[in-house]
Parts: sequence; C-alpha cells; structure tokens
Amino acid sequence: MPAQPLELILGRQFIDTISLPAFLVDTEGNLLFYNESAETVFGLKFGETGGMRVEEWATIFTPYNEKGELISPEGLPLVQTLQTRKPTSGSFFIKNMQGNDEHIQVTAFPIIARPDRFLGAMAIFWTLEK
Repeated sequence: MPAQPLELILGRQFIDTISLPAFLVDTEGNLLFYNESAETVFGLKFGETGGMRVEEWATIFTPYNEKGELISPEGLPLVQTLQTRKPTSGSFFIKNMQGNDEHIQVTAFPIIARPDRFLGAMAIFWTLEK
C-alpha cells in the first residue's frame, strides 16, 4: 500500500483512540482503517479484513433500510460524503458478520487538507435501540 498523507495517518491514530466506532476511507472509498469499537459492531476485526474496496465494505456488512430493502453503496452516508465532499448523516441497519442485526446512526465528514486537497472521509457511528 502506498504511503498515506499525514492527515490520513493522523486520522487513523485519532479514530484508534476514541470510544465510538469509526471508519476511515481514501478518496476512492477504499477502507484504510476501522477501530476496535467498530470491530464489535461489525463482528469482524480489522486485522482479518485489512483494506477493502468500497464495493466490498459497502456490501459485506449488508446495509438495509427499515423496510428490509438493501441499500446500495451510493445510498450510504460515507459514500455520499465522498461524492459531495460535504458532511452527511443517516440511520440504517446492518447485518454484521455474526448474523446479528444492528441499527446504526452514521455521521460522515470529508477530510480536506490545505490547500483544499480532498484526501478521503471519516465516519463515526453508534448503535441505536432496536
């Protein structure tokens, strides 16, 4: 994997220290890291997955809406943030790797370095009552 910009390295260090589940991707949507709290929700350790392309991570956790309809990658807040370079939030359900359903609230925001260099996005999320 090529060397990452300092801002993404610091972003990874930041999400590694917070208690909320968090996810970090580059400009193409490639997964760079998710923290231990996210591992608990996903039912899968980052060390077991490593980096993934957006097509993989956006479907491996099986996101769906309240009607049970699958959500396409383009419907996910993190992908929307990558497309618009603006913060996005939303709630939906995922089926984690243990087969458990989780209702999550996600807030995603772009990572923009100076001078106006778009580097990727970060999503912070938490589980909601079922």
